[in-house]
Formats: sequence, C-alpha cells, structure tokens
Amino acid sequence: AMESSPNAKALIKHLKLEPHPEGGFFARTYDGGGRPKVPTEAGPRPPMTSIYYLLTQDSPIGHFHCNKSDILHFWQAGDPIQYYLIDPETRKLTEVTLGPDLAAGQQLQLAVSGGIWKASSLLDSSIKNNKGYGLISEAVSPGFEYADMTLGVALDLLSQFPEYKNLIPKLSGA
Repeated sequence: AMESSPNAKALIKHLKLEPHPEGGFFARTYDGGGRPKVPTEAGPRPPMTSIYYLLTQDSPIGHFHCNKSDILHFWQAGDPIQYYLIDPETRKLTEVTLGPDLAAGQQLQLAVSGGIWKASSLLDSSIKNNKGYGLISEAVSPGFEYADMTLGVALDLLSQFPEYKNLIPKLSGA
C-alpha cells in the first residue's frame, strides 16, 4: 500500500489516534462524562460515547462489523468515505457516501441503526486532488463497548448473504 499522506500522519499524531481492530485509526473523544449509565441487554453502558475515526491510504477499509448501538457518523475532513450497509432482516444493501460534495449526493451525516452490518472504504485514493485520508466522528448511543461489536468474518457473511459475494471478501476480515 502507498504511504499515508503527511496530512494523515500529522492527524494521527495530533489527534492521538491508534489502530482500530476493524481497520483505520481511532481515538475516543467522549466517554459519557460521568453521567449515570443506562441499562442495556448486555449490561450498563454510558448514555453516549464518541470517537474520531480515520481511514488512510495505508488502512483504507473499515471491515464489516455489526454494533448493538445506534451510531451517528459525521464527515469531518479529507476525502469522501463510502459506506456499505447490509440489513440482516431485509437483506438490502445500502451504499452511502459521506463527504462534502452535497451536489454530488454525498452526505455530511449518516445514522446507522444497531444490528446493521457496516463497512467503509476510502473513496478513490488515486484522484490527484485527494488528501489520502478521510476523517469522520462517530457518536454511539448507548455508549460503545467492544463486547457490543461483532467483527464480520468473510466466510460467515458469505454464507449469510451469498448475493453480495463480490463485495464481502473485499470488505471483511479473514
């Protein structure tokens, strides 16, 4: 893979980002502020948590995963990011691009309900005006815990959604 752009390296350093298990880089920016936890099926959680999430040319894919909580995504800087959402009940695939070009159909915000399979990828890292990274923020409610996230395994997802056999291997872990 190509080296991350200097901008990406500076952002990782400045925002104190670390590699994320699903791909990309992240830092938690809000952990509930000491407010009372809310009860969930999986146990008490903060009412909300928030992170920065960065995809770069070195780590351009957020692999398929599923969260129990609802997540709001806010585009912040850099290049557009393409989202791939699979609803396990309807089996419908939805593609959304987060980015600044509203006239081209990009969105600044994206809400993803708990239970939806989600993957993301940096859009067109070959375009010469691109920055080589895409930065978003996420707000998770109830707050994020790793126990509430399932990382997609390609073989499992393929057996569940064979109609997306061209997409799933590119956007899944082993």
